[in-house]
Amino acid sequence: MPLPSLLAVFAHPDDKSLSAGGVLAQHADSGARTAVVTATWTEGTWRAGELEEALRVLGAGKPRMLGYADARVPESAPGAARLCDAPLDQAVGRLVAHIREFRPEVVVTHDGYGGLSGHPDHVQTHRLTVPAVEAAGWGQLYPEAGAPWRPSALYLATHPESAARALGGALLRPGREMFSVPDAWVAAVVDVGPWTERKMTAVLAHRSEVERGALPGRLAALPPSERARLLSTEWYIRHGTRPATPPLPRLVP
Repeated sequence: MPLPSLLAVFAHPDDKSLSAGGVLAQHADSGARTAVVTATWTEGTWRAGELEEALRVLGAGKPRMLGYADARVPESAPGAARLCDAPLDQAVGRLVAHIREFRPEVVVTHDGYGGLSGHPDHVQTHRLTVPAVEAAGWGQLYPEAGAPWRPSALYLATHPESAARALGGALLRPGREMFSVPDAWVAAVVDVGPWTERKMTAVLAHRSEVERGALPGRLAALPPSERARLLSTEWYIRHGTRPATPPLPRLVP
């Protein structure tokens, strides 16, 4: 039986592989429809090609891009506003159009801290996704964006404090501030062990990030057993609900 249809919304091309690659592959393998919206970079840039390859590995369709520039890389979207400078109403409307067109049961995105690193593009993607999921169900909002559709659930990819203590040293550069949430906030702890190799292949598809020594590159340099330790579990907060007890084994609508 297919798992719920899943739309992932992340800031940069490699974020979906790192934060939700296992869940995306899991849902796709079950027969569920999956797709990814990337907030920064545009078609024709070098990372767009890497994104397309990673999505093929994960079974998540073709790239969907909001068209904004990375906060630190102006050439990621020549002539476009940086995501963190773009009018929020405009960005929300662009995402609403993707939600209404794809009609997912579940949406996943960054948590409110922007994950372990707290990158400003991650934080801004969270800020626009939360209202977009709500607005997509209201027909009088963004009527030009298609027929209303209300996803059943919104999950936020995160790291609980216990996991952050164990993983942060390997995932973040030395001296970087680390952001995590109380363990009790986590509603879904997903064992993606069977999909770890696929997830890592999708991470490595972002060759420019591997070559410049960003997180994909640091992961590439590790032995397979260490990669598995770092990538075989994904954690999610269910937005708008109290913490679940016990944690849910997978994302449910």
